[in-house]
Amino acid sequence: MEKEVAPIMAQYWEKAEFPFHVIPKLATLSVAGGTIKGYGCPGLSITGSALAMAEIARVDASCSTFILAHSSLAMLTIALCGSEAQKQKYLPSLAQLHTVACWALTEPDYGSDASSLKTIATKVAGGWIIDGPKRWIANSTFADVFLVFARNISTNQINGFIVKKDAPGLRATKIENKIGLRIVQNGDILFKKVFVPDEDRLPGVNSFQDTAKVLSVSRVIVAWQPIGISMGVFDMCHRYLKERKQFGAPLAAFQINQEKLVRMLGNIQAMLLVGWRLCKLYESGKMTPGHASLGKAWNSLKARETVSLGRELLGGNGILADFLVAKAFCDAEPVFSYEGTYDINCLVTGREITGIASFKPAVLGKASRL
Repeated sequence: MEKEVAPIMAQYWEKAEFPFHVIPKLATLSVAGGTIKGYGCPGLSITGSALAMAEIARVDASCSTFILAHSSLAMLTIALCGSEAQKQKYLPSLAQLHTVACWALTEPDYGSDASSLKTIATKVAGGWIIDGPKRWIANSTFADVFLVFARNISTNQINGFIVKKDAPGLRATKIENKIGLRIVQNGDILFKKVFVPDEDRLPGVNSFQDTAKVLSVSRVIVAWQPIGISMGVFDMCHRYLKERKQFGAPLAAFQINQEKLVRMLGNIQAMLLVGWRLCKLYESGKMTPGHASLGKAWNSLKARETVSLGRELLGGNGILADFLVAKAFCDAEPVFSYEGTYDINCLVTGREITGIASFKPAVLGKASRL
């Protein structure tokens, strides 16, 4: 990653283009498929998969997001909710990155409130017809396989489907002008009477709760992205402060700079412990959705603080993508919001510790006399 990926990422980030020639190099890391056992997947422990994600994010957050969407969302959905035939058909190629997948849940009008999605699935002879829009779907402009969630009009429940990129009626267009994760190709997808054969309906997705099971696992991995981003910024700042001189001394010799470095390091150590604890809870079968949401929310919040300190330490160079800190500063923002915003993840954990759901505003009572 550091030798072949890091040197080219600033230019692709600046152009908001994806370096497709890097995909075979990423495949050699053998991390796609993460914890999935068999089907050509690496079968890593959740801790091993999380550490790999952090190391990739340390070099480039966009690369880690590409793997995350492909592996921890799309592939994991097939592994947890797919039939044996679907696993054998799709997972081996996806594990080798010979094909790329995306995961289509979010819609233009339903982000945090994803369970209210309006894309519909209508049963017809031999399969299903999918109609509706999706938005912010990473990898969607070039994915070979789409994992799509739609509302079954007969049951009013959320079902899952595997859709191939050449399906008539499917159109994906790139979302332009992002300020973060610019290399990631997020897209708007429109499904217009897209036919999906019965064999590509995911038998294990019969309600939004089934989708939430995938999100709970993926949030463990996502909680390690901010750790990797923060480690990369710390590494760059540590080198920079020792090399650059002002007033006749290295910047590292100034007390205020050392304090900021120590605060960054303290944040990273705390984030690592939260991530580690989350993995161990998962491995022991004790992890709850509230645990996963707390880890993702807290780590992404601390990463924001850490990269901000890094940007300060680099002064004017802290706004140049060439020094990677500015890129990481911007990339931390979408990580703070995707896979459940900070606020939504806090509400998931808050519901768990209080027993009170507060996702919807309380019904207004009588108007106050004031």
